[in-house]
Amino acid sequence: MTKLLDEPKPAERIPQTGTALILDLRPVIDLTDEQFYELCRANHELRFERTAEGEILIMPPTGSRTGQRNFRLTTLFGIWVERDGTGVGFDSSTAFKFPNGATRSPDASWIKRERWEALTPQEQEKFSPISPDFVIELRSSTDTLAELQAKMAEYIANGVRLGWLLNPQEQTAYVYRSGAEVETFEHAREISGEPELPGFTLNLQEIW
Repeated sequence: MTKLLDEPKPAERIPQTGTALILDLRPVIDLTDEQFYELCRANHELRFERTAEGEILIMPPTGSRTGQRNFRLTTLFGIWVERDGTGVGFDSSTAFKFPNGATRSPDASWIKRERWEALTPQEQEKFSPISPDFVIELRSSTDTLAELQAKMAEYIANGVRLGWLLNPQEQTAYVYRSGAEVETFEHAREISGEPELPGFTLNLQEIW
């Protein structure tokens, strides 16, 4: 089952109907990238994202079941990253500055090594101005599917080559690629990263 991927228009807002707290400071101050980074550093116990429109999202902590799934997902993916060696992997606490101005933190991500090493040390230290080559979003029980699907479309529109949206509640995986239809896999046992991630296959039974 597939459906056509509609890339969001530049001015189109991504719906925020989940449990994230939305903070809009723009009537008072429009934070620069440096100020937003310092805000996150000063409140390191919180997880922030920022939309392309400048709204700040304060993301809630995950429940224990989702945290367990995230840990397992990161472990399985990390094994491939270390064995493959052609790129650099990142966990869910890593934020990236996307071309549309949004600052997002995928649950897991990967960047080809030559693209990562082309960044300056200063760019690597903060919210790197780069779109990962691969991202994963894992739906928690409080996430809305529509919100995550919109976020995946935003990733692809901003240069991500391959994206997986994993929905344990319905045991469904959605595969996003630039310029391609969204592929839907219901009750699949595994999912392949080919050709973008040669040799990486995720056992979904260990995630569901």
